[in-house]
Amino acid sequence: MKKSEYKDIWVYIEHDGKKAQSVSLELCCEARKLCDASGEMLVAVIVGKLSEEEREKVVSCGVDRLLCVCGTGFEPFSVDAYTELFTVLCRKYKPSAVLVGGTIDGRDFAPRFACRLPTGCTSDATQLVYDTKTGDIEFIEPAVGGKMMAVITVPVMRPQVGTIRPGTFKYQPIGARAFEIREEHFDFPPEKIRTKVIGFLPDELDETLNIADAEYIVCVGNGLKGADTLPRYRELAELLGGKLACTRPVFDRGVLPYKLVIGQSGVVVKPKIYLAFGVSGAVNHVTGILDSDVIVAVNKDPDAAIFGYCTYGIVGDMDEICDALIAELKARH
Repeated sequence: MKKSEYKDIWVYIEHDGKKAQSVSLELCCEARKLCDASGEMLVAVIVGKLSEEEREKVVSCGVDRLLCVCGTGFEPFSVDAYTELFTVLCRKYKPSAVLVGGTIDGRDFAPRFACRLPTGCTSDATQLVYDTKTGDIEFIEPAVGGKMMAVITVPVMRPQVGTIRPGTFKYQPIGARAFEIREEHFDFPPEKIRTKVIGFLPDELDETLNIADAEYIVCVGNGLKGADTLPRYRELAELLGGKLACTRPVFDRGVLPYKLVIGQSGVVVKPKIYLAFGVSGAVNHVTGILDSDVIVAVNKDPDAAIFGYCTYGIVGDMDEICDALIAELKARH
């Protein structure tokens, strides 16, 4: 395989026919930086119909080409159809990289078509860096329980495939540039689809568990003494107009649900203010909060790793500090 024969970075635009997924727009913006470094084109792959307004959002990320695919077998989502489609398209166009949002569907089909090509697929990277010497993308992510940062590359095979979790990068449109539209028609035989949708029941959304877009977050770590001490932190979050969250160990203890976990194994957040109580500062958690505007850390251990990442640090008992903040907020109200 000659790596020089493969060029252009693709981003799969996941959508529901009405709105493009935020992770797809975030990936486009980040991929634009990689393309600027590599001199390659940024190609957005859209399967099915997407409104003109949403397509404009995609183009505003600095896209050079829209690869629009129409055909049968893609609605509802079928891992068989998408796997075959991307296998065929990659063999035809030979992109150097394909980036896919780390959603339920994205994580399902991306490693499958990568295996068929065959090439490697990296998941949950927190940084993407283009190596000008090798022409490889470096997928950087925490490893060994967050104790080290791993740099993963696909040095021989192409394309380089990776899935990135929502919220990892920022959606920062740069405005439309000259771009082209290329159309492809691909029909996947319905009889080859091995799954069948027999019904659909949407999740009952509990808004308190939706922390990804919260502007103010109160996060409790493993320093939490027990579930009986949680009410004060819920109250603080409510007074701030924010939401309660936790680190992975708190979930493992059965204190709070998984949807409230922040970090490599949970949600990536970008709040205006992030208050961490009893959070040690392990890398796999910190990677989920680095884009916060202000980070305030409270920990009784003056040597806690979290103090190396925070804007303001307070050494003391987390319950006492929380109670003091509640009293101050109530007095101001």
